[in-house]
Amino acid sequence: MKKVALSMLPLFSMLPLAEAIAAEVATNLEEVEVVAVTPLQFGGVDINKIPANVQTVSAEKLQEAQALSLADYMNRYLGSVNINDAQNNPLQPDVQYRGFSASPLMGLPQGLATYVNGIRFNEPFGDMINWDLIPNGAIDNMSLQPASNPAFGLNALGGSININTKTGFSAPGHSFEAQGGSWDRHSEELTSGWNNGTWGYFLDAKYFNEKGWRAHSPSEAKQGFGTLSWRGVKSSLDLSIAGSDNTLRGNGALPQEMLAFGRDQVFTHPDITRNRMMLVSLAGDTWLNDHNQLSGTMYYRRNKIGTYNGDGSEFGECIDEGAGEDNFLCAESGGELDDEGLFDLGGSNIAASPAVEGGTINTSSTLQQSFGFALQNAFDHKIFGRNNHLVGGASFDHGNARYHADTQLGSLTADRGVSGGGVLLQDAHVRLTTETDHYGVFLTDTYSLTDKLDLTVSGRYNQSHIKLRDHVGDDLNGSHSFDRFNPAAGLTYAFMPELTFFGNYSESSRVPTPMELSCANPDDPCRLPNAFVSDPPLKQVVANTFETGVRGRLKNLLPGYMDWNLALFRTINNNDIIFKSTGGVGSNVGYFDNVGSTLRQGVEVGLAGNFYERWRWSGHYTYIDASFETPFLGSSPNNPLADGDGNIQVQAGDKLPGIPAHQFKFSTDFDIVSAWTLGMDMNYNSSQYLRGDEANLTAKLPGFVVFNLRSEYRFNKNVALFGKVSNLFDRQYANFGTWGNTGDVLDGVGLPGDQQSRFVGVGAPRAAWIGIRLTM
Repeated sequence: MKKVALSMLPLFSMLPLAEAIAAEVATNLEEVEVVAVTPLQFGGVDINKIPANVQTVSAEKLQEAQALSLADYMNRYLGSVNINDAQNNPLQPDVQYRGFSASPLMGLPQGLATYVNGIRFNEPFGDMINWDLIPNGAIDNMSLQPASNPAFGLNALGGSININTKTGFSAPGHSFEAQGGSWDRHSEELTSGWNNGTWGYFLDAKYFNEKGWRAHSPSEAKQGFGTLSWRGVKSSLDLSIAGSDNTLRGNGALPQEMLAFGRDQVFTHPDITRNRMMLVSLAGDTWLNDHNQLSGTMYYRRNKIGTYNGDGSEFGECIDEGAGEDNFLCAESGGELDDEGLFDLGGSNIAASPAVEGGTINTSSTLQQSFGFALQNAFDHKIFGRNNHLVGGASFDHGNARYHADTQLGSLTADRGVSGGGVLLQDAHVRLTTETDHYGVFLTDTYSLTDKLDLTVSGRYNQSHIKLRDHVGDDLNGSHSFDRFNPAAGLTYAFMPELTFFGNYSESSRVPTPMELSCANPDDPCRLPNAFVSDPPLKQVVANTFETGVRGRLKNLLPGYMDWNLALFRTINNNDIIFKSTGGVGSNVGYFDNVGSTLRQGVEVGLAGNFYERWRWSGHYTYIDASFETPFLGSSPNNPLADGDGNIQVQAGDKLPGIPAHQFKFSTDFDIVSAWTLGMDMNYNSSQYLRGDEANLTAKLPGFVVFNLRSEYRFNKNVALFGKVSNLFDRQYANFGTWGNTGDVLDGVGLPGDQQSRFVGVGAPRAAWIGIRLTM
C-alpha cells in the first residue's frame, strides 16, 4: 500500500491547481444529490458529506446504456467493478467490486450487501445474489457504497448495493419496449405509472428469451413488479409486489483443449437453474415534526431455486480381488470395495454397468422463505448551532430454507449430455432445513464541525442465530450464534464547494452461511451445490477498511463541466472463508475453511464530463492488490503443480485468484443531432490467476479489452429506435478460469481423458440487437 500511496503523490500535488481552477466558478453547486446512509431510502444526506467514493445510477442512465441487466451496467460503467462468467449465462454473472463478490454461485464468499427498497436481497441459505430477479425497468436509482460501512449490516465487507424501485410518483407515464437480434434473443417490457397527487401505481412486466450463443444454452426469464402508492401531507406508503419465473441455462467453463472445437461448445450439459420468486413489501414514512422522520419497511419473500446439472464422473469398476468385486462401482476405477464402494439409497453396493458410469445428474431444490422489518428515525436538529443529521434504527431478518439434493448416476451421451441410470447415491442424499435470525441495531450521525468540516460516525450491533437440522442422519445438526459491534468514523472537508477531501475507517462482518457450516469438514468433503456432510464450526469474517481520497468538479475548461475523484483503499478480512477443492470433475468437491487474513488494497481514479450539452463521457481506472496475508496449506488436486497429496502451499503475498490487478473502462456518448445519439464503451481487465491456483504456481488467464457500440434515434418524444453491438471487434477472450479434471468426458471427441485442465469462462462473440421504444 505504501508504494500505491507514493505513486499518487504527483496527483495530490495538483490539488492547488484544481483549487485555482475551481475558485473561478460559483460558490454553490446547481444541485444537491442526496444518498441514503442506511438500507432504507429515507433519511439521506448530501453525497458530498459522505466520507467515501459513492457511485450512483439513475433510471435514465440505465435506459441510455441499453444494459441487459443492472450487473451488466455496473460492469461497463462503474469504477472498480468487473464480472466473472463462471456460470456463462448473461443473467447470472459473478459481480466483483474492489475484489469482493455478489454472485448467484453457491459457494462463492459474498462480500457485498445488497438491498432492494431496504429489504435484504442476499439469499438466506448462502447469501447469494440472483441478478435475474431484478428487472431493469423497475429500477429508479441505485447507489454503490464502498468500504465496510456497518450501517448496511451483514456482508458489507467491501461495500453495499442499495436499489430503489419506481413508483407512480417517481415515474409517471407509460412505455413499451421490444428488441431482438443475435442468438434469437428478444425481450419485451411494458411499464406504466400514474398518480393523481394522492394515489398512484407503477407496473413493470418483462419477458426475455434467447437460444444462447453456446450449444444447449437457451434461457427464459419472466419478471413482474408493481407498486401501489399513497402520498399524504406528511406521510407516504408504498405496497409492492414482485414475481419472477426464470429458467436459465449456463453450461459453465470449458476445458482449454475444447476451444479448438469452437468456443460455443460445452463440456457437459444440461446446467439448468430455475428461480421462482415472490416478494411482498410495505414501506412508509411520516414526519413526526419538522425535524423527525420516522420510516420503515416490512416484507415477506419466497424463493424456490431448482438446479439440474449434468456432470462427468470419476466412478468406475472396483478392483477384482477374486470375489467378483469388479462387478461393483467404486469412487474411482480400480478402488477397493471396502474403502471406496458406492451405495444406493437402500444401503446396497451399486452394480457396475455402462448405464451408471461416466456421468452424474446432480439435482437440488432450495425453498427459501424470509420475512423481516426495519424501522428507523432520522433527526436533523441542530446541535450547538451546527447542522446534525442523526439516523438510528433496528432491523430483524428471519429466513428458513428447505434444502434437498441428490446425485443420480448416469452415462454420457454422444454430445456430452447425461442420461440418468435411475440409481441415487446414498452419500449425496441430503435433506436439510435451516433457520437464520439476524438482529441489528444501528446508528449513524453526520455532524458539521464547521461550515466545511463534517464528521460522520456509525455503529451497528449484529446478532445472528443459525440452526441446522439433518433429516437423513444427524451429521448436519447444529446450532450457531454470532454477534459483533462494528464501528465506523470519517471526515469530509470542503476546501470549496467543488473540492472535497474525505477519509474514513470502517468495520463490517459476515457470519458463516448455513451452506458453509454444512460443508466445513476436510475429512468429509461435499459436492457443490449438492451434498453437505458435517457441521464443524467456522468463525465469522470481519473486515477492516481504511479509505481516503479527494473529489471535485472543474468548470470553464470547455462549455460544461468535469467531475473527478481519486481514492485509496485498504481492506483486511480476518478469518476469511474460502472453498478448498479436493477434486471432482470441474473441482466442485471440497469444503469451506477459515484461512486467516486476506488483503484488498488499491487506488481508483474516476473522471466524467459533459461538454457543449451534447458530449458526455466517463473513464475509470482501478488498481487492486488482492492477496492472502496468512500462509496456509491449500487443497487443489487438479492443479498440475500440487504435491502428491493434492496440496499447494499458499504463502503470504500470493494473489487472490479471479481478481485482475488493473481495470480500465471508458464510455462516451455524442449527440450528432438533438435526436440522434451515438455511443461507445470499452472495458479492459488485466490478467488474473485461476481458481485452484491460490499459490500462484501456474500461468495467469490473459487480460483482454472489449469494445461495445450503441445508438439511439428519437423520432419524437413518443417513438425511439435503438441498437447496440457488443464485442465490436469480435475479440476472443475469457474472464474466468479454474483448474479442473476432464474425467472421461473428452473420450468421445478424441482427446485424452482424466486430465488436469484449465477450464475457462469464454466471452461471448460479436452480436447485435435493435429495438423500438414507445412512450406516452
